[in-house]
Amino acid sequence: MNEDHPYRATIPLVPEEVSRPLWSVMIPTYNCADYLRETLNSVLAQDPGADMMQIQVVDDRSTLDDPRAVVEELGRGRVEFYQQPQNVGYIKNFATCLQRSRGHLIHLLHGDDCVMDGFYRKMQALFEQYPEISAGFCRQVIIDDWGHWQRFIPLEQTQSGILNRWLERIATELTLQTPAMVVRREVYEQLGGFDSRMKSCGEDWEMWVRIASQYSIGYEVEPLVLYRDRSNSITKRSIRTGQNIRDVRMATQITRAYLPPQIAGKLSRKAGSSWADWAFYIAGQMIDKGDIVAAIAQIREGLLCSHHPAEIGLAVWLMLRVSKKWLRQTVEASLFKSQKNFA
Repeated sequence: MNEDHPYRATIPLVPEEVSRPLWSVMIPTYNCADYLRETLNSVLAQDPGADMMQIQVVDDRSTLDDPRAVVEELGRGRVEFYQQPQNVGYIKNFATCLQRSRGHLIHLLHGDDCVMDGFYRKMQALFEQYPEISAGFCRQVIIDDWGHWQRFIPLEQTQSGILNRWLERIATELTLQTPAMVVRREVYEQLGGFDSRMKSCGEDWEMWVRIASQYSIGYEVEPLVLYRDRSNSITKRSIRTGQNIRDVRMATQITRAYLPPQIAGKLSRKAGSSWADWAFYIAGQMIDKGDIVAAIAQIREGLLCSHHPAEIGLAVWLMLRVSKKWLRQTVEASLFKSQKNFA
């Protein structure tokens, strides 16, 4: 079992007398009951039975809806429900999911995401065909708030199997979303839960690098998960302050310790460039929307991720765009005020 860590929850062993299914599908929720219907239906459509699969919704004390009612309506006694005594935040809610799991394979499925037909069957087959893997994930489809398909996550390799040199890949950028990943419970027992130092994002990336530094990872090429990129997600809300980039910058510092010393510096710098590019991409979107405050926050934090000349040049170009947008907004506001006063 993992030693006590100030920022990671301890995941205790399952008592020997407890009957253990193969799967634990743990569904963290917070104010997403409407989406939860889709999530539960997608899981229950593939349900192999209680002997094979634990299904539990773990709610972080929702305030805007009633996830318990959804569970009772759709689950009909098949789906377990647990609600936090008080709101604890999403990372501690994730920890509760891991701690309450009983299965050998844990699937952490956000309460607004869905699995496609065949997810559990094909992921089980992946673990059976490659028993040396300790975690595995599949390709994903990104959907919007309304369930419209937006894009496919690029393939990691052309055939299902064990990923080669995966640590070097995942250490430089996040290429998957949490609902696509399945992890043996014993891995969480050894490594602990998600790191609570991240406040809005990056905790998943840190975990996948931590796992990849010690274990083999499998990959299923078929897209079997629908990940909902919500407009009001925690990550999206953190953009205006730049907290999203501060989180991944901290995660980069943490993950460096997991990497082989001879390549740690190179991989961490590459990760910094990836996060800077993400920040600048978001900054461009914010400029287009006229949100100057958010754009500047992203540019500022992006520059702290990487000092590569290419990133600096891009930041300068974005600041010129910010200046033009600010000037246009100022002039338009002044003209509007003058016209209003004249009228």
